[in-house]
Amino acid sequence: MNKKIQKIISKKNRVKIVCLTAYSKSIAKILDKYCDIVLVGDSMANVLYGLTNTHKISLTNMIQHSKSVKLGIKKSLMVVDMPKGTYSNKKNAKKNARLLKRITGCDAVKIESNKKNFNIISELVRSNIPVMGHIGYTPQFNKKFRIEGSSNIEIKKLLKEAIEIQNAGAFSIVLECIASKASKLITQKVKIPTIGIGSSSYCDGQILVTDDMLGLSGFYPKFVKKYANINRIIEKAVKKYTREVKLKKFPNNSNYLNGSKLRK
Repeated sequence: MNKKIQKIISKKNRVKIVCLTAYSKSIAKILDKYCDIVLVGDSMANVLYGLTNTHKISLTNMIQHSKSVKLGIKKSLMVVDMPKGTYSNKKNAKKNARLLKRITGCDAVKIESNKKNFNIISELVRSNIPVMGHIGYTPQFNKKFRIEGSSNIEIKKLLKEAIEIQNAGAFSIVLECIASKASKLITQKVKIPTIGIGSSSYCDGQILVTDDMLGLSGFYPKFVKKYANINRIIEKAVKKYTREVKLKKFPNNSNYLNGSKLRK
């Protein structure tokens, strides 16, 4: 087993796991200093491409951005989302996951559960492709957003699903928008780490979309905490640049390329 994955599993019930998303080298390089896991998420469909859901993001899109992210990663575990439709059956899943792993150099792939694709996880794990599971609100399969695990019946179903994913060989599970009572029970009962998004602090780790927590995306549901307002910083810098160009203050003598030196 990949040493990075072993390290993630060893954090279960011991140290909280820190995860964020990245779609480029520059962001990945920063996250790599602090994150245990960097996810190249299909959320890029919304964040980068302005799509209303994640369904239309392609494997080619995921590969291109993952190649960029890989250039910024040294220590973090790099996980890549398998896009919708790329793991509809065993043959399809194995072919696409192998391609994704070979071209991008990622450590693992993430698969959303449709409550019956556990055999896909098993097939990938048998093929030496590590898998992160995903239950609760699964954007690839659920058209309507809702909080899962609010009733005892739902809690039992989610727990059964999580155990099935664990038994299929996944090394961790994302719990998305699952009620706190349910996420606590699942985290206690499964042996692999749980990574929460909108699912309480009981989970073994947390993940957010980086653009959301930096105030870049304009999407701020209740479970997102905005740690910065990068939009405002960018706007301020662009306004200053615009003013200086129009006033002929930029470029000035210190920015001119004289001689053979390119850098200051």
